[in-house]
Amino acid sequence: MKQDRDDQALKRYTLLAATTAAFLAPFMGSAINLAIPAIGQQFNSGTLMLSWVVTSYLLASVAFLVPFGRLADIRGRKKVFVAGIGTFSLASVLCGLSWSIEILIIGRVFQGIGSAMIFGTGMAMLTSVFPPQERGRVLGINSAVVYAGLTLGPVLGGALNHNLGWHSIFFFSALIGFIVLGLTLAKLQGEWTGAAGESFDLPGAVLYTVGLVAFTYGISTVATSHWAWYVLALGVITLVVFARRQLRIPYPILQLRLFSHNPTFAFSNLAALINYCATFAVGFLLSLFLQVSLGYNSQVAGFILLVQPIIMAIVSPAAGRLSDRIDPRIVASAGMGISTIGLFILIFINEQMPLAVVMFTLALLGLGTALFASPNNNAILGSVPKQFLGVASSTLGTMRLTGQVASMALVTLILAHFTGNVELSPAYSHLFIKAASVSYIIFTVLSVLGVMASLARGSSSDRDQVSA
Repeated sequence: MKQDRDDQALKRYTLLAATTAAFLAPFMGSAINLAIPAIGQQFNSGTLMLSWVVTSYLLASVAFLVPFGRLADIRGRKKVFVAGIGTFSLASVLCGLSWSIEILIIGRVFQGIGSAMIFGTGMAMLTSVFPPQERGRVLGINSAVVYAGLTLGPVLGGALNHNLGWHSIFFFSALIGFIVLGLTLAKLQGEWTGAAGESFDLPGAVLYTVGLVAFTYGISTVATSHWAWYVLALGVITLVVFARRQLRIPYPILQLRLFSHNPTFAFSNLAALINYCATFAVGFLLSLFLQVSLGYNSQVAGFILLVQPIIMAIVSPAAGRLSDRIDPRIVASAGMGISTIGLFILIFINEQMPLAVVMFTLALLGLGTALFASPNNNAILGSVPKQFLGVASSTLGTMRLTGQVASMALVTLILAHFTGNVELSPAYSHLFIKAASVSYIIFTVLSVLGVMASLARGSSSDRDQVSA
């Protein structure tokens, strides 16, 4: 009886710690968009530096997600989770105390590293603690908490920024982080590993991190630095060397063979990469448009941006069930098609655009993302044998974050071309709107390509043959 009570307590506390940590990253990501104008005003920073407040966090997250996920499997998931929560919380305090835009960006980098540790271990910890017959329920709870973070981010972030200043967003995140850290240290006994005894590919981890950072930084700065092309070339070469190494060694940190032997897995991940690249920066651009061009305060802008995550939260469960009855390829492709329509409407953005049209496009993007994400995840996880479920999950997370980084890198490049590093001010609104319009043109084209990749993945019957 005591063992049963201990097991139930461990499950309860693990679920609480993992899901609360899962709330932090989406909340932070959606909340900080509302604070960008206020941060720019305090530090007299231009659009380029402000875009790096968002991009630096995403870039650090994606650059370290795969290495830390692999390290956690070998050395212990709880160890890495604790280190991640501690890093994220301390970095949040540093961000809140920042006395310059440069210090804020450094803090955001460490926030991203902590986030990578959290995302690389949280779901794996849940899978380790809960038996197969309970995992669907707890992973569903985890997904609901992620959507709660996305939903509360614009509202709570906008309200905190408007009433207490942008620093309060970081202090709020730090408080939650320290609570999770204390809970984990006090209540989560034991350690979980999935690949104990296997070797960690340190050279591969270094190649992956350096290549991804160099590639993204190069894309983001080609308009402002002649050195960017060399950095970009270094990134491409390093990633090619990394890929060749991963195909040769027995214990890779990223299982690339799944891409070459499984078209459903490959095209579904490609569709995910394109989808997040085409849609992620929309929240950043619309937050600036609502506050700088239309003059709304951050609290009101937050309520407007809330339309998208609310639609996502409502539709996602039904979309997942729908993909159990209808080929996920069809449902996901239809979702990307709806997102494409929303992006196309935003091409014509201007200061006279009715607010109702903006909210309608947000609803379309929310509906499209919901119809795409759950069925696409279903297709990816259903396309691999059971022993590769962990690998498939981490690969999907990498595609999501890489797409988000690429989305912000494209926006940074376009802003650099049209606005330079001007301060966020209504006086430069026309330049910003031009940059936003060009961004939406590119995102619309990308979304069309994403529909094609989604349709190319093959039918569910092909998927079932592979995963059998």
